[in-house]
Amino acid sequence: MALLGVVIFVAWFFLCNNRSASRTSETDSSDPSQIGRSQAVQLVIRETRRFEIDELSIATKNFSDKSLIGEGKFGEVYKGLLHDGMLVAIKRRFALPTQEFIQEARYLASIQHRNIVTLLGYCQASGQQILVYEYVPNGSVSIHLYGAGQVTKEKLEFKHRLSIALGAAKGLAHLHSLSPRLAHKDFKTANVLVDENFIAKVADAGVRNFLGRVESAGPSSQTTTDEIFLAPEVREFRRFSEKSDIYSFGVFLLELLSGQEAVELLSSNTNQNLAEWVQNHQEAGTISSIIDPRIGNSFTTEGMEEYIQLIIRCVEISSERRPAMSYMVTELDRILEKEMSLTTIMGEGTPVVTLGSQLFRAAK
Repeated sequence: MALLGVVIFVAWFFLCNNRSASRTSETDSSDPSQIGRSQAVQLVIRETRRFEIDELSIATKNFSDKSLIGEGKFGEVYKGLLHDGMLVAIKRRFALPTQEFIQEARYLASIQHRNIVTLLGYCQASGQQILVYEYVPNGSVSIHLYGAGQVTKEKLEFKHRLSIALGAAKGLAHLHSLSPRLAHKDFKTANVLVDENFIAKVADAGVRNFLGRVESAGPSSQTTTDEIFLAPEVREFRRFSEKSDIYSFGVFLLELLSGQEAVELLSSNTNQNLAEWVQNHQEAGTISSIIDPRIGNSFTTEGMEEYIQLIIRCVEISSERRPAMSYMVTELDRILEKEMSLTTIMGEGTPVVTLGSQLFRAAK
């Protein structure tokens, strides 16, 4: 009997411990928002690299002007070559060291997706905060649309632009699917990069969070170009959300279509209702006037009309009426698949495309 009692006690002891561990495990993994980001980050700490300032200094030739490739909201951006031969993009700003910076860097480095620029690690030393990203060789979509060094016409067909839009949509959809959800807050054409295969990657995800949890800057701090990407509720109330990202995505789709900056299309009237502006062009039969001529003629009327409808839905004034990014992924994928099949030569060499010059003619 004594032996039986010992066995029962041991079994009870292990059962209680397992239940306690199970509850802790479930709390940590299923609802990180309850335990705080700083604790949730510990789950991914091993995935984040802490770079030494000496290594990054050597990689950028002491942060020389020759290595400087741009400047964003976080700070200066340098192209660097690490000692292992990896090319990286190094973003640097001068700021006092904080634990929150490390926690945010570790959190963002844990976000892995084919269509999001990967944060490889961080460095905090000598009064500097540094983020180290994968290097995306073909630069931003904005450069290829209206900047220097535009790509060839083959890269600018409607199918290519649809593919870029789909990749960016997948990246944003992944951010919106995280728990807790992550809004980009600064999505624009300049923040969509393309690699050597023209795969789109969303850049600067979460960078606004480094610059302050509470957005204290008013609309006047935005440049005119950036301002047009902001949803009405952001301009007026600084209310960022997944829905404000979708508005920005609609402006991005418009720039992909036109090959121009949206602010130029609107003749500097950034308060104009974008949805109505696009609809007016469509109803007047003048939509072809804003389509980038470099797209060429290889697209279908139906595909183009559906694409334009997506723009209109994204830039609705009411955030509730804008679609979810998962819907945009589904629709762009469907339109792209159809365009890929219909804009090829079928049968006896008969094209099944509708020429751009015949687009949106008034019904007889």
